[in-house]
Amino acid sequence: MVEDEEIKALKGIGEKTCALFHKLDVFTVGDLISLYPRDYDIYEEPCPVSELEDEGIYAVRIRISSPVQVKRVRNLQIATATGKDNSGNMEFTWFNMPFLKKTLHMGAHFVFRGKVVSRNGRISMQQPEIFTESGYREMTGAMQPVYPLTEGLTNKSVSKAVKQALDSLETVRECLPAAVREKYGLCEYNYAVRTVHFPGDRKSLDEARKRLVFDEFFFFVMALRRLKDSKEQSANSFRMKRSEHAESLIRNLPYELTAAQKKVWEEVKKDLEGPKIMGRLIQGDVGSGKTIVSVLALIMTAENGCQGALMVPTEVLAAQHFASITEILEKNSLPYRAILLTGSMTARDKREACKEIEEGRADIIIGTHALIQEKVKYSSLALVVTDEQHRFGVKQREALANKGLEPNVMVMSATPIPRTLAIIIYGDLDISVIDELPAERLPIKNCAVGTEYRPKAYSFIENEVKKGRQAYVICPMVEESESIEAENVTEYAEMLKWQLDGSIEVACLHGKMKPKEKNLIMERFARNEIQVLVSTTVVEVGVNVPNASVMMIENAERFGLAQLHQLRGRVGRGKHQSYCILVSPSKSRKTRERLEILNKSNDGFFIASEDLKLRGPGDMFGIRQSGLMEFKIGDIYTDAGILQDASEMAGRILEDDDGLEKEENSMLKTKLDKLLSRDFSC
Repeated sequence: MVEDEEIKALKGIGEKTCALFHKLDVFTVGDLISLYPRDYDIYEEPCPVSELEDEGIYAVRIRISSPVQVKRVRNLQIATATGKDNSGNMEFTWFNMPFLKKTLHMGAHFVFRGKVVSRNGRISMQQPEIFTESGYREMTGAMQPVYPLTEGLTNKSVSKAVKQALDSLETVRECLPAAVREKYGLCEYNYAVRTVHFPGDRKSLDEARKRLVFDEFFFFVMALRRLKDSKEQSANSFRMKRSEHAESLIRNLPYELTAAQKKVWEEVKKDLEGPKIMGRLIQGDVGSGKTIVSVLALIMTAENGCQGALMVPTEVLAAQHFASITEILEKNSLPYRAILLTGSMTARDKREACKEIEEGRADIIIGTHALIQEKVKYSSLALVVTDEQHRFGVKQREALANKGLEPNVMVMSATPIPRTLAIIIYGDLDISVIDELPAERLPIKNCAVGTEYRPKAYSFIENEVKKGRQAYVICPMVEESESIEAENVTEYAEMLKWQLDGSIEVACLHGKMKPKEKNLIMERFARNEIQVLVSTTVVEVGVNVPNASVMMIENAERFGLAQLHQLRGRVGRGKHQSYCILVSPSKSRKTRERLEILNKSNDGFFIASEDLKLRGPGDMFGIRQSGLMEFKIGDIYTDAGILQDASEMAGRILEDDDGLEKEENSMLKTKLDKLLSRDFSC
């Protein structure tokens, strides 16, 4: 079996299971093998009762100290027992397991493993696994993979399919030159793939993951270098002249641009007026004012008789940008026409929009992926602005750029990345940074609290809504999933409806919803028809709602600091004081230290660099990946060192063998060509 075969070639995967795997973007055996575990369930040494922490998963070595009691509550048979070790007592509960009365005898020793719950000084476990001492010794150190799932797929079925794929897969030829593997201490590829799914211990897992992360970053950097080399010689076919209308708009703004905005605008103007096409990243913290710089560039483009396009990730965001740009044009009596083009528009509206674009009657075009469809033809596309770079692949950005005579490209990102890493991952772009916030912005007030604070938080949200404000509540999951203990969106929204005043409209939002449904909810939230929005992280690139003043994030320990900062940036956009409440059940000192960084600072770049220091190899699982660039296994914060090594080696190889023609680079060239022929995601 080879990587390109469809997954239905595997035994036991019929049409129904195939469709479920497709929801996880798994279509081939290679895709399945690249569906890396997002965590591992590790059977660790038993812990004394006195050291158990609330909400954690532990094993305890216990002597049963009371007979098992079984009582019936409606359709449930509930078995309870108490036990102790030398450091303390605890309680255990099981559902529909009455036979335990005959198994768990007083005075007998067992190892119980499960989630710890601490209430009013009493420690308990519900439905723990039960082992004899010798049985648990055999399990100690074992690491069971925990996979991303979709409804209908169990962790067991994914694990079984992956094992079958690995057992039947032909050995993949090594693509990295031996000298590279030796220099960076990288294990062999086939060993790495097998071990990352079914590691024998933590050391072998770290070795395997290091190799796969290196590969992912290495080929990403190689592809970017190819892209950059192809552009470096490109002449600017749309050299522009100074824009009086853009300068006039700056003078008429109701606020003054910050020094950082002025500096970046000068860099953009210089590019647009220069001999080489622009490829520039505008990096700025949430609320730093990147959008006005892009609007100025679009107006300058229109004044020079050309078209500019702004592509954003969501239809709601596109509609909001369209409305604000139209208002700016009208208020300043600028003679340019902005139009909107999105996938959900009617066929008739799309045809009319496409006609205006092709005939040159549209100067500024705002939209989503609809802008890169084949039927969209531009009259004179000179500038492409993409918002939130990591939501688009290189191929998508290139497809839009190819709509014209190699237009100038500007990318806007609010993701705070330390400059050393930004230079690598945005290797085909020059970088501008807007590193100060407008003076009128009020700093967000933050607090990191335990789950016992929830009633106060709900009361606080109610009071803010009474003042006319709105709130977000972020949960890391859509629905309950085996092996993860985290608040889920759908149930949380229902619970909140009962907790809050009946006049408050609560709704939920998550990535599994259809685009039209998501758009409708975000539009209603933007109009204040919904006061509290319970959501997954899809709101990271949601609409601008200046009226939202509270961001409450559940299970905050499951997110990286940079992502928490991005989520927090959804509030604090208006004139009202805003608040961020980070809720975590974790009592660990390390978690408190991490969250305290957000508590102390609203500076995204400082937070990103601190995240880099705190998140060592031991934190690679259990904390949600940054999401930036959508790497499958690598994370630019956790794996910053590997990213730098991969970048350094890519540079050396290309410097020595630009066309990858040498024998030792032949497999490398084959794999790179294969990756570039796909939509190489970045």
